[in-house]
Amino acid sequence: MVVSISAIKKVVTMKLALISLLAGSAAAFVPAPTARTSVAQNAAIDDLKSIAEKSNPVLKFYDPLELSSTTIWGNSNDDTIAFLRHSEIKHGRVAMAAFVGYIVQSNGIHWPFPIDFAGNPYPYAAGSPPEQWDALSDAAKWQIILFIGFLEWFSEAAGTHYMRGGVPGAYPKFSDHKLIPHPVPFNLYDPFGFSSGKSAEAKEKGLIKELNNGRLAMIGILGFISEQRVEGSVPLLKGLVSHYDGETMAPFG
Repeated sequence: MVVSISAIKKVVTMKLALISLLAGSAAAFVPAPTARTSVAQNAAIDDLKSIAEKSNPVLKFYDPLELSSTTIWGNSNDDTIAFLRHSEIKHGRVAMAAFVGYIVQSNGIHWPFPIDFAGNPYPYAAGSPPEQWDALSDAAKWQIILFIGFLEWFSEAAGTHYMRGGVPGAYPKFSDHKLIPHPVPFNLYDPFGFSSGKSAEAKEKGLIKELNNGRLAMIGILGFISEQRVEGSVPLLKGLVSHYDGETMAPFG
């Protein structure tokens, strides 16, 4: 599929619209059909508009899909908004890591030590990041996939779930739970505790920045992969990334 500039702009607009909606607080959404509920929902929409203006002063609040009133899988509107917010934040974080990793790998930057006990180097010479992934052994791929699976399991199993009163986007601390049978020196989020002393206002501003950076990173990494698979699909990247004949969605080729 060819991705034109106008299509990219449409994707950007829809992405920003979705995040502008989801960035607000879901606490005021109460589905009971009463007059008091109507006031609460109006207050929630006002809060969403306020957050949307902070994250994108140009687009502001835009809800063409009416996600502010939807429910999924039989959950309440509160739970649905929490799920969507958590998913957006998590995918933004993954995309930021992927975008930076793509640039690092494309420039041949790698660890100086061998990748395995046999002394084999990291496959930086294989080509682009997708080609480097293809060059990994199945054992190495399984290690990565299983580690990601563990992180996902721990985020769902530990602490207060984001759909049950927890904070969307908050990753549980390893040190606070006994699900891991041995000490872990660092937590996944903020391992050195840099944000522990920040004020609530500073954390709120940080979240807005993280949301915006995550949006751009999702567009960026998809742009890289699209241009590699279909040359010219992202004109701004034409000639900057090499063509890839493999299947990006098939981890084992």
